[in-house]
Amino acid sequence: MNQRGNAVEDRKEIRLRPHHGMCLAFFEGKGYSDGFTAHMAETLERLQKDPEIRLVLHTDEICGACPNNLKGTCISDEKVLRYDRAVLMAAGLSEGQKLSYQEFAGKVQKEIIGRGRREEICGDCEWDTICRRRGNENAI
Repeated sequence: MNQRGNAVEDRKEIRLRPHHGMCLAFFEGKGYSDGFTAHMAETLERLQKDPEIRLVLHTDEICGACPNNLKGTCISDEKVLRYDRAVLMAAGLSEGQKLSYQEFAGKVQKEIIGRGRREEICGDCEWDTICRRRGNENAI
């Protein structure tokens, strides 16, 4: 069961933008707002139970609580779409693909983070300093 007491929701397919695989890998409890941060932590907790996900190139589960989500469209859509496409290409994945979260996270880790490609894909993100610092901590 999830925090809302809804066992069915935990088994439901979760839509996820590909670049969010990297955001989740480096998430440390910081975000655009308290509401967004709480939602991100809750989503990560659900994903760690390894549900099936569907990779999408539009707003997803995480975007639902983001202040940059204006009526279902990200105000930085051009930039995040570039991130999404780069993740798909680097990890050998495709839009609409269904897979387990752990399989997806493993591909992101192996093909992008493990090969030092994160900065190449999203180094111009406003959260880059967190990812860079966390990446350096994990390398020690």
